[in-house]
Amino acid sequence: EALVKIRAASLCRSDLSVVTGARPWPLPMVIGHEAAGRVEKIGAGVTGVSPGDDVVLVYLPQCGKCERCLAGQPWLCEAGGAANRRGELLTGGTRLLHRGEKVNHHMGLAAFAEYALVAEASAIRIPPGVPPQDACVFGCAVLCGAGTALNTAAIARGQSVAVIGLGAVGLAAILGARAAGASRIAAVDKLESKFALARSLGATASALPEAAPRRSFDHAIECSGTLEGFELAMALAQRGGKITTLGLPGPEVAHPLKLAPLVVDGLAVQGSYLGSCITQRDVPRFVELYRAGQFPVAKLVSHRIGLEELNEALDRLAEGQALRQVIAFDAT
Repeated sequence: EALVKIRAASLCRSDLSVVTGARPWPLPMVIGHEAAGRVEKIGAGVTGVSPGDDVVLVYLPQCGKCERCLAGQPWLCEAGGAANRRGELLTGGTRLLHRGEKVNHHMGLAAFAEYALVAEASAIRIPPGVPPQDACVFGCAVLCGAGTALNTAAIARGQSVAVIGLGAVGLAAILGARAAGASRIAAVDKLESKFALARSLGATASALPEAAPRRSFDHAIECSGTLEGFELAMALAQRGGKITTLGLPGPEVAHPLKLAPLVVDGLAVQGSYLGSCITQRDVPRFVELYRAGQFPVAKLVSHRIGLEELNEALDRLAEGQALRQVIAFDAT
């Protein structure tokens, strides 16, 4: 395990889901699953990071030993997922106490705090010099959004893409589509106010849902986590197209999928978790794209706040008034 001094952490709807109860989590829990920091101490068995290393913390530790990891799909790590659902570390158990009572870790991190004790697999070393307020969004938004475009959808150069839902993850998907060499990238959302930012990140067109051209794209990437967004993705994909959904709805949400169009139009529908990322490979890969100027992730951040403003920030998130909101613990 590694003791990490948190330098910046950002808010995601998954944090909000703990507060609202939209998804079941073991309580009490320290939330926060998208963060960057600096390693202060390590356990005797740690070899991947050292004291003084800058790290991005990732919300699914990949054990490298379970069936999915050995099958080359560590983004579906069974051990990491099970530990997260229990509110524990990958290494087993919890490390947090409040007045002598056990407190659970959100996704193995519990990052809305000055320090986090995490499993080694949760901390990915990055080069020094990346501002922590930028680095933190790589742990979730960039992995999920850009990873979906580059890994799960595997967009090929010259293909066309529609991205539905322009939150931070959808905007990161646009960055990934641009990096993949997509020829057309349509940004689709209910709010026209989001279009200018989407275009600045690489979208070549923007449209309200009702105006988006039907059956026109090789890829439709659904980032809103709504039934309407999924139905729109199905409508935008052309024959032979691929629909990839990564917006995570509530567990009770179901869709009456019509099977005939899948067959007649040769459509492929797939889900994407963690952007199909191998974290030890993809965090450094995406940080290098950032350092090369191709991933201007600072544009995904709408607010910079102190930890004491967390409740107000959660309200903004619930009301749809924010992209990523970064809690700055330590800018040095």
